[in-house]
Amino acid sequence: MAAVPVTSFSETFAIGSFDRSEGAFPGFVAAERVYDIRCLLPAVRSTSDLFADWDASIDAIEAVVRDPAALGALESVSISDVQVLPPVQPVGTIFAAGANYREHILQMSVAHRLGRPDATEEELWAEAAVENDARRASGDPYIWTGIPSAVSGAFDDVQLPDVGDDVDWEVELGVVIGRTAQRIAAEDAYSYVAGYMIVNDITSRTLVPRTDMALIGTDWFRAKNQPTFFPTGPYLVPARFIQDPAALRIRLELNGQVMQDASTDDLLFDIPSLIAYASSVAILRPGDVLITGSPAGNGSHWKRFLQAGDVMEASVTGLGVQRTGVRAASGVLPPWQASRV
Repeated sequence: MAAVPVTSFSETFAIGSFDRSEGAFPGFVAAERVYDIRCLLPAVRSTSDLFADWDASIDAIEAVVRDPAALGALESVSISDVQVLPPVQPVGTIFAAGANYREHILQMSVAHRLGRPDATEEELWAEAAVENDARRASGDPYIWTGIPSAVSGAFDDVQLPDVGDDVDWEVELGVVIGRTAQRIAAEDAYSYVAGYMIVNDITSRTLVPRTDMALIGTDWFRAKNQPTFFPTGPYLVPARFIQDPAALRIRLELNGQVMQDASTDDLLFDIPSLIAYASSVAILRPGDVLITGSPAGNGSHWKRFLQAGDVMEASVTGLGVQRTGVRAASGVLPPWQASRV
């Protein structure tokens, strides 16, 4: 079992899904110990059951956590003695905001030379800045969807694909929806948020463009939805414990070297705007996760992509730490791609 970075939730707690080789169970983490929620709330068989009455469930857990005698009466296990699964079980749909950190957008515009062919890097940066400030004022967010089968745990390895190169990292703040949301106004959006967690939006850059279909242009399905491409968690931290989600430090290290280090205050469209827009198109369900975009500093900027043996460590203020290794591609093409060679 991989070593789990220690994150202390003492006066507060976090929600997660765990396995002690007896099947998945819903738990809460306090003071580096995992407690089985079923012992406290017998009707809750998985973390998704908490959404039936999220506030009452969190109130009940909080009352125990703040009572040393009550907490001491519950059985617990060290976080290092369980497998940490993606926090929300079963996994919901991922609604992913692309190009949503201003500095990241400008970096990508320069890295991919998105603009006039004869423009200098300084000109590309300046022109992208003007365009994106205009989009923030009067445009829409860019949102696509991720699928549950691509989600993996916070300490699971990322599997490099057999089709697709330039595999990149994108640490993001994940917003977990707590109740059904449709056509929500931005000013009401936070009341639909259950909590927050870390998500790393792994991307095969070479699979994004579709040169065979110029009118379509990009293919996010194949570039971002491969197995293990959404390391998620380790925990879901209730929204009541995150004072200001627009002032969190978001950070990713690759083999100990800092690659991304920013604040969530650089979001082009903030969390309420993203929820309002996404819910204007789709019905958001409890347990769905809205990932809010990634800050500057991914592999496209550094011109360095994931390789077998790499280790990523991602963190967001108050949400814990995820550590994921990288495994080599299997070397065997899937039948479809093999038939095209």
